Amino acid sequence: MDREDVKALLARVKSGQTDVDAAADALAAMPFEDIGVARIDHHRALRTGMPEVIFAESKTAEQIALIVVAMAARGSDVLATRIDAQKAAKIDALLQAERVEGKKLPDWDYDPMARTLALRSKPFVDQGRGMVRVVCAGTSDLPVAQEALVTARMMNNRTELITDVGVAGLHRLLSVRETLCQDEVIIAVAGMEGALPGVMAGLVGRPVIAVPTSVGYGAAFEGVSALLTMLNSCAPGVTVVNIDNGYGAAAAATLINRRRDL
Repeated sequence: MDREDVKALLARVKSGQTDVDAAADALAAMPFEDIGVARIDHHRALRTGMPEVIFAESKTAEQIALIVVAMAARGSDVLATRIDAQKAAKIDALLQAERVEGKKLPDWDYDPMARTLALRSKPFVDQGRGMVRVVCAGTSDLPVAQEALVTARMMNNRTELITDVGVAGLHRLLSVRETLCQDEVIIAVAGMEGALPGVMAGLVGRPVIAVPTSVGYGAAFEGVSALLTMLNSCAPGVTVVNIDNGYGAAAAATLINRRRDL
């Protein structure tokens, strides 16, 4: 239940369509729901404007399906991250079985590149002031960039992706500079030496959220080298999230981009 849901509930009480006791019951169930394998924070969307997201990497398909069904039952958009293809197939079968048994579930979409499972219960409504642009240095960075892209869209941002503009060919980045200058927030995803966000921040007057990836040879230390480069950028306006954390970058970009009337 988010802010709009609460406002709609109060409007129904005011108009007499819903009685006070029924409204109190709906509000009482808001904070969290204990389903055994998890305590789902249904109140999070009201507090922060973003529903709880399922970090699925260490969860079983059965656990994930239970959480998805419980969240969807409350009318929440649902996003699960870090799901491999084998686990996604099991979850798909479990959700299909729930439908057969009569559970009403919106359609879901698995993105194998991003490793995300998304169910949109509510229509997309642009809640941002402008574009959240995801930019990645190389094709090898695409899984993390795609995670950021899917997450930002599920959080109701207009979002587009630009790929393969790493600093090994700086002219590629310069060719899209004019486009980047029109964006509200830029998520810059890079591995190897991680130079892209710093270079970009020196070219555009926009907030840059840097995402180091675990792409690179031995001395890249699975993303640590890129992380340190980004943390030590001399260009102002660069904020850094953890290695491979496309989700975290998209969440931060959402808060920066969100209109103040929401």
